[in-house]
Amino acid sequence: MELILAVDLADGLVVHGKSGDRASYRPLIWGIAPSAEPEAYLSALAPRYLYIADLESIQGRTPQDNLVRQCAALVERCYLDRGCRSPAECTAVVGVTPVVGTETAARTIEDLAAYEAGYLSIDVQRGRVLPWGIRPAEMLARASAFSFEGCIILNIGAVGTERGLVREDLEEMRACYPGRLLYGGGVAGIDDIHLLDDAGFDGAIVATAVHHGTVPVEWIRRGYPC
Repeated sequence: MELILAVDLADGLVVHGKSGDRASYRPLIWGIAPSAEPEAYLSALAPRYLYIADLESIQGRTPQDNLVRQCAALVERCYLDRGCRSPAECTAVVGVTPVVGTETAARTIEDLAAYEAGYLSIDVQRGRVLPWGIRPAEMLARASAFSFEGCIILNIGAVGTERGLVREDLEEMRACYPGRLLYGGGVAGIDDIHLLDDAGFDGAIVATAVHHGTVPVEWIRRGYPC
């Protein structure tokens, strides 16, 4: 199972996200972060795999594409959510795996059929998929008909909270989708990593738990649990 370091980029810096309240995000200068400057931050943490959320682009402002390219060059694989609003926008940055977020990508679920690459991020707030209000398991079942390389369950409401995961929820979601499936948001530590692995997920996206030491930074550097 992949372990992927999450990095939220805003105004050229790494910021710490919590509960999806983007107005409150501040530069990440605590924990094991030596600096909120992205290249210094990534050089110190040295992740094998990286997930970037370009919060500027997601919120409809100028994309930070050059900065993303610099960050992606430091890792083996980089997943990028830049708030795609059309298939053409998803291919704007070469050398990354595009992430298509339900929050921004389409007016209807059926419109997702236009996307032919990348991962579908099923963006969840208060237990429901943005913007359509259906359950994550139902969205995963419908995603099976599309051409994505895999799916990500991104529990936006749990980001940065370390609230932990529920086995039954994970098992239900895994049973609804046959392809590669990653999970991010609320991962509290090693026990949750093992829970995701046992449930059959293919990757976990983590950040806060690394800075609190409940997920060893060495695991992030290896790219998988030890």
